[in-house]
Amino acid sequence: MADIGEIIGGYRIRSLLHPGQNSQVFEVVEPTSQRHFAMKLLLPEAAADPEQRRILFHEAEIGIALSHPNVVRIFKVHRGKENPFFIMEFFPSGSLRLRLQAKDFDFIKQHSRKIFKQAATGLAYMNAMGYVHRDVKPDNILVNATGDTKIIDFAIARKIPTGLARWFHRKGKPQGTPSYMSPEQILDQLPDPRQDIYSFGCTLYELTTGRPPFRGSSVNDLLMRHFKERPAPPSAFNPDLTEEFSQFVLSMLAKKPQERPQNFHEVLISLKKIPQIYKSVKESPEEEAG
Repeated sequence: MADIGEIIGGYRIRSLLHPGQNSQVFEVVEPTSQRHFAMKLLLPEAAADPEQRRILFHEAEIGIALSHPNVVRIFKVHRGKENPFFIMEFFPSGSLRLRLQAKDFDFIKQHSRKIFKQAATGLAYMNAMGYVHRDVKPDNILVNATGDTKIIDFAIARKIPTGLARWFHRKGKPQGTPSYMSPEQILDQLPDPRQDIYSFGCTLYELTTGRPPFRGSSVNDLLMRHFKERPAPPSAFNPDLTEEFSQFVLSMLAKKPQERPQNFHEVLISLKKIPQIYKSVKESPEEEAG
């Protein structure tokens, strides 16, 4: 584990932002410029594991290819045998998972349209750049105190296959987080932006109700519910949600991808058409523009 004040790869460790099983994220300072960044650093045991190194470098390569206000920037990667890491922008914030754990539903309600719009905009950009995120969930959406939002974590993101690549897809072990996986992602079908739309629907469901759309007695039971069970409207668990918003979320949770919004531009258009997300919150034009 790196120590506070230690210099790694030319960056001074300032504070631990996020502890992890295989890696840690630190706030770091570049001494020459005094600029603050975040560093994702593999722990020593993971640094000796070729698979963990592959995952880290895969995430870095995708992040370096992306540049958008609603997607965390990755600037450089260090592939050394010891202390492999990548450097990304420092965004003082916390994940939406932390807001849920703190039961900070007032914050989510106050900034809901801004958060949902910016997250969808970031995902629209990723898809337009040819990538499917494949792990959209509250943990992977950062939000600061004013509701500014950024998508993070490209560890299992994939390139959208085109041309001959569509014919050479080998099915493997499904990757993702069970509570947010679309039926076709569970089957490890070709990466498709509509998989992210399903996961985004699951995420909005949880952010506005405090619970995911499906729960199961086991992982397999939970996965089967994504195939067979029709989710209750979000308004069944939060009567303050408008009918228009509940139907919007349910549209993203359609079992068949062709029955969902077909891209995040459609998601954004539908969101803009909803006059209110919460019955108790009268939204101003400024909030809608956020």
